[in-house]
This record gives sequence, structure tokens and C-alpha cells, in this order.
Amino acid sequence: MKKTPLLNAELSAAIARLGHGDVIVIGDAGMPVPAGTPCIDLALTAGVPDFVTTLQVVLSEMQVQGHLLARETLEVAPLALEAIETLNARGELGERQLVSHDELKAACAKARVQIRTGECRPYSNIALIAGVTF
Repeated sequence: MKKTPLLNAELSAAIARLGHGDVIVIGDAGMPVPAGTPCIDLALTAGVPDFVTTLQVVLSEMQVQGHLLARETLEVAPLALEAIETLNARGELGERQLVSHDELKAACAKARVQIRTGECRPYSNIALIAGVTF
């Protein structure tokens, strides 16, 4: 039995396969998944699982060197933004790159995997760039 909080085997395997600079996206229920991008669909119902819990669990296993965040997220300020800012201030999200929402959606096409949550608050999306532990 695993000791870390992440129990989803598919998601754990996807994180284990990441290399330096690879990207994964954690998106709300409405974030489009480009054709060809693998999707791990965790959504059960509206709000379950929520974006913040999913992000925190992913960070328990993933080394992050940076993240992409849509400028619109800062403008709209979904509830998830407070947690994102706290994690960013702690250095858990690495270097921030602000992009437009359209640019974030375009980055999804280059992602190794996209995680769909049950989050139903717009602009609750982030792209995480894998770092190394050495």
C-alpha cells in the first residue's frame, strides 16, 4: 500500500513517467482536452474532486519547477486562487509564467497528461512543469 496521499494508480503512474520539463495540466470540468492528449478523468459530480485537493495531492508526488497560469485566473479570482497563491509563496509551484487562457489551452496539446477534476468554477486550471529531484 502506498504511503503518499495519491491513490489513483493511473495518475500515480503518469507522474512517475514524467521527465524534466514535461507538462501536466490540472483542469476544471469545462477545460477542453485536445485530441491526442491523454486525459485522466477524476470528475465524479460537480465539485468532486475539487481543484485544490487534486492539486495538493499531485504536488505530494510531483517535483515542480514551474507553472503556467492564465491571467484570467488572477482577474476572475476563483476560490482556488487563494490556495494557488499560498502554494506559490511556499515555493511549491516553482517559477510562474502568466499566459492568456487561450495560451494555456494551447499548452494542453503539448501536455503529457491532462487531469479533469469536478471543479465547476471557471479558470480553475494550471499547467505544472516537471522538475528534477537531484
